[in-house]
Amino acid sequence: MSQQVTPYNKTAAKKEQVADMFNNISRTYDFLNHFLSLGIDVLWRKKAISELKKEQPALILDVATGTGDFAFEALSALKPEKITGVDISQGMLDIAAEKIRKRKLGDKFEVRLGDSEKLLFDDNTFDAVTVAYGVRNFENLEKGIADMLRVLKPGGKAVILEFSKPRVFPVKQLYHFYFHFVTPAVGKLFSKDARAYSYLPESVKAFPSGKDFTAVMDKVGYRNTKARPLAFGICSIYTGIK
Repeated sequence: MSQQVTPYNKTAAKKEQVADMFNNISRTYDFLNHFLSLGIDVLWRKKAISELKKEQPALILDVATGTGDFAFEALSALKPEKITGVDISQGMLDIAAEKIRKRKLGDKFEVRLGDSEKLLFDDNTFDAVTVAYGVRNFENLEKGIADMLRVLKPGGKAVILEFSKPRVFPVKQLYHFYFHFVTPAVGKLFSKDARAYSYLPESVKAFPSGKDFTAVMDKVGYRNTKARPLAFGICSIYTGIK
């Protein structure tokens, strides 16, 4: 199980702190996300979405949807009937809603304020559930991914994209330097919440990756779980079937 790392030194629950953090950085989030990843985050999202091409899901739930980038990419690549995005940050959802309006995709993509551990959907609702860079922020990891399993239809697929920990020299050393020194410095320069970008490497370090994460998926009931490392393990795609 992952250690409990929180964005701020407060007594508030982790999910409340995470919501505050993303509300604070929502306006600069997209810019910094693309800038700090050198644009590679776009390629990683495409690779994760390609895990669903064979299934061609009609109804998709995007958990921790943020500003909607993963869902928009899925809409383009998979042509589902509808994607529903949920997030605990109203600030991030406001950005997503702006994008939806500008792209005239309101009939295909809707966003809702919601808790990943208490999804307000019936059992067996969605053909696929996706999460991009969100499971690290769950207050209770097992509860969150178990509720994702609950709302999946039998045979439905979960695709989770998340940062992991590279183990190969010199990628491991370069990754550590970039994440612990460059990322917080750039985040502090452009964002009004510097702590958000020091929380990022801390949360990645504390989070189970590779087989440790698929073991959690197995524990809550997913079948055929797999871990696919990207970029020497900087990021990983996890999949599982209900």
